Amino acid sequence: MLALVPRLAVIASATESSPAAARRRPRRARGAAVAAWLLLGLLVGCAEEPLPQRRLTVDDCLRHVELDQIKEALQRCDAVVKAFPREPQPLNERFLLHSLAGDDAAACRDIAQAVALARKVPQGRLDRLLRNDLQLRSTSCRD
Repeated sequence: MLALVPRLAVIASATESSPAAARRRPRRARGAAVAAWLLLGLLVGCAEEPLPQRRLTVDDCLRHVELDQIKEALQRCDAVVKAFPREPQPLNERFLLHSLAGDDAAACRDIAQAVALARKVPQGRLDRLLRNDLQLRSTSCRD
């Protein structure tokens, strides 16, 4: 594209031979160079940027779960558990995903770890529904 600019100047000088044309040549060459740079800037500037990724939240394990894509949901939940290692909720939710996948041993390991984490949280700070879920699920693992 940059090689096009000198050629435009040569073409302009070959077609115009008057003294006034000689004074205009540098201006035309400069205009062509500016146009070439603007075009190059537009082409480079139009590159598509990737969309920003939404940050993981503690609630993301069960977001958009489809039964035929349990494996993908487990992978997403693994990332949530890793991002929130001191939170019992993602482990509780991964218990459900492991249960749906038929991996009861992994489900029970998760619920045992979630119960251990929940014991460290003061009584009033942990959601009552979560505490009840942990109790019921840990009981089902013992049976």
